Amino acid sequence: MKRKVLIIGLDCATPQIVFPQSDKLPVLSQLMREGISGPLRSADPPITIPAWMVMSTGQDAGRLGLYGFRHRQDYSYHKIWIATSYSIKKKTIWDYVAQAGGQSVLVGIPPSYPPKPVAGHLISCFITPDEDKEFTYPQELGEEIISKFGRYMFDVEFRTDKKDELLENIYRMTRKRFEVLNYLISTKPWDLFMFVEIGLDRIHHAFWKYMDKQHHLYTPGNPYEDAILNYYRELDSLVGELISHVDKDTVILVVSDHGAKRMKGAFCINEWLIEQGYLVLKEKPTEPTSFDKLEVDWSRTKAWGWGGYYARIFLNIAGREQQGIIPPEDYEKEREILLEKILKISGPQGETWQTRVIKPQEYFQELNGDYPDLMVYFDELYWRSAGTLGHGTMYLEENDTGPDDAVHDFEGIFILYDPQEKAGRSVKASIQDIAPTVLDKLGLPIPADLKGKVIS
Repeated sequence: MKRKVLIIGLDCATPQIVFPQSDKLPVLSQLMREGISGPLRSADPPITIPAWMVMSTGQDAGRLGLYGFRHRQDYSYHKIWIATSYSIKKKTIWDYVAQAGGQSVLVGIPPSYPPKPVAGHLISCFITPDEDKEFTYPQELGEEIISKFGRYMFDVEFRTDKKDELLENIYRMTRKRFEVLNYLISTKPWDLFMFVEIGLDRIHHAFWKYMDKQHHLYTPGNPYEDAILNYYRELDSLVGELISHVDKDTVILVVSDHGAKRMKGAFCINEWLIEQGYLVLKEKPTEPTSFDKLEVDWSRTKAWGWGGYYARIFLNIAGREQQGIIPPEDYEKEREILLEKILKISGPQGETWQTRVIKPQEYFQELNGDYPDLMVYFDELYWRSAGTLGHGTMYLEENDTGPDDAVHDFEGIFILYDPQEKAGRSVKASIQDIAPTVLDKLGLPIPADLKGKVIS
């Protein structure tokens, strides 16, 4: 390895805060002044899993076979599988480092639970159930961390109305993580050091309406108006302490997997599918109910949907689904009709939405795993998808699964600081550009199947 690379992963760091507020973020600001920075187009779909693995492999979600945290299994109506470290079949940048005889320190990169063997040291991510489970590689690293720093926090419960307690927990988690990071970066051997701090994602989702004057639930003079910016400043300070441990030839890369913006509301996709005659229930619920708890009349159902930051739509195809009713030869015709209807969905006041619909088979060059028939970004992601039914309306002011003020945005951030190539300029980049850029800085060959290009 010619150089060392430190990757600072700030989950959900968003350009509309980082770049305009750079005067309040002195550490990141200096890296920007002397490096290359700009918006980083996220993965499709732009969510935590698969985005971090798109970044770490240089592949896309179709090739990885990852379309979210949970996936439908084997065209079943109810079976699902959850993405874990074992879902990743493509080589990561740390695999290439290991091939070259180097070592990596990896902390909190989703999905990294259960911990798999690596050439170096690993602490698993936010999907780890708790520290009573094995959460490190090697296993004794977990004992070392707990003995030196006490209980390790993987995540916080952020969909809560207990905002003071949540703020306290986010700060506690983040400060503890950076204590551990400072220890690892100065005591363990590494050529690649990469971590992801999840706290920024959690504070965006929990406190966006208190900050954003355009948010429909914003209240002037509220006590949490500066909660998000204050946390960015805390992160900036912690990053400054961390990078003080690296030598003057180390390349520093600050990245986020996606951005964030205000949530305008949640659209009840299954309510709409019922209205359009695509989904038939044996009995409609009178109170909010999870789709999995409803009795569906599959003999009369053509399509149903999943909730989340984007909607996944599934068609009920004869011979594919157990009780499918759409003839296979009509698949494309029916899908296109449904797609066109989705594009015509408007907001609660009849306002036009900028909705985007993806046909996975046409969008991805290679398609693996259990993909949906349609991927839907309602109104450029401003409206999330609600899979529950029984609300009495298609449009919800808030999320249907607990307090949440923000949605994901297509653009995250990157800051590339190379002490040998001080630049101070802004460019646009893709999340798939990160892997080839890191390999280039490490002096390693870039495999031909990586989709991105070196940022320069």
